[in-house]
Amino acid sequence: MKAAIITIGDEILIGQIVDTNSAFIAKSLDRIGVEVIEMLSISDDKKHILDTFALLQNKVDVVIVTGGLGPTKDDVTKKTFCDYFNDELVVNPEVLAHVTQLIEGFYKRPISQLNKDQALVPSTCTVLHNQVGTAPGMWMKKENTVFISLPGVPYEMKYLVEEEIIPKIVREYKRPYIIHKTILTYGQGESLVAERIEHWENNLPEFIKLAYLPNPGRVRLRLTARGTDKELLEAAIEENVRSLDLIIHDIIVGYEENETIESVVGKILTKQNKTVSTAESFTGGRVASLLSAVPGASSYFKGSIVSYATEAKINVLGVPQEIVKEHSVVSAAVASAMALNVKNLLKTDYGIATTGNAGPSKGDSAAEIGTVFIALATPTEVIVEEFNFGQPREKVVDRATVKSLEILQKEILKFVQ
Repeated sequence: MKAAIITIGDEILIGQIVDTNSAFIAKSLDRIGVEVIEMLSISDDKKHILDTFALLQNKVDVVIVTGGLGPTKDDVTKKTFCDYFNDELVVNPEVLAHVTQLIEGFYKRPISQLNKDQALVPSTCTVLHNQVGTAPGMWMKKENTVFISLPGVPYEMKYLVEEEIIPKIVREYKRPYIIHKTILTYGQGESLVAERIEHWENNLPEFIKLAYLPNPGRVRLRLTARGTDKELLEAAIEENVRSLDLIIHDIIVGYEENETIESVVGKILTKQNKTVSTAESFTGGRVASLLSAVPGASSYFKGSIVSYATEAKINVLGVPQEIVKEHSVVSAAVASAMALNVKNLLKTDYGIATTGNAGPSKGDSAAEIGTVFIALATPTEVIVEEFNFGQPREKVVDRATVKSLEILQKEILKFVQ
């Protein structure tokens, strides 16, 4: 079963907002075995929308459209649906009652004609009731393709996808199984990982595909199996994951997309009943942000000092001024002092510190742009590593953030039973 996703809105095309709706819809469809083969963003233009509908007609089984369902004149999706299906807009009593209750009962103001117009839908559509907003969804079929229209507001779209669309597709369509398994690796680049697993990859069954998903400092390996026998697919995936683990066990840190390095580190620290704090300079709190984003992080992450300026390192973090003068603010000595001091100040078992020149200028140090020092204060010693992550600035910050967690993970894994 194949699907296409269309987002409607000039605000997306000019970069005013980021289209997160398509990613959510695609993941939701993938979970039930529906393959998304196209994602399109188009303008609020009736002819453009009609041309896109015609292009996708009978090419896919389902077209899901988000946006253009508001009450203002620039929202043209409902009228365009009527043109494409040779239909007309009529008032849906259930939608009108819901909109009235929402406006007058919840917002405590008189309902306007614009609000009432939200209850207008094509006469032949199946209405998808939107309990969290005023714009209903619409389900209409022409020949071999179903066209589904959803509001562009993310929480309204998500409600309709989860409560209306996915259950309806599951009831009405027979679908193949799509099984994914994502292996998270850290510390080696895409090309090196590919070299190490080339023989394994070449011997994968035909129904299993491998995709490389690289990010700064990490590579996700996604295995995808498609077929009609779910148990066979799951068994084949697990067998090949086990054989892969034998080859690159040293760089695998977790599985599935929600098993990020920060969540893996968090699980280990929780199990060991250990704590961590961070002292960050050029990373500006990125390491702390990742650590604290994990549910339950308060049990092991105690806090962070973002000592961006040199005087903050000296006056707040307590780095001796003599060390800064002798070694420069971007140095192993300063990183070591930062890590040890934040560990002692916040009374944690581990302290992570970052200092470096991310660019575009060198700031208070003569070190080359891209030079980074990362320190980890452990219960028994201070580990310091030097890197040069090149340019641009965002790449340096991203790679240093991930590398900091990788160094911590490598150290605490020594004590895993």
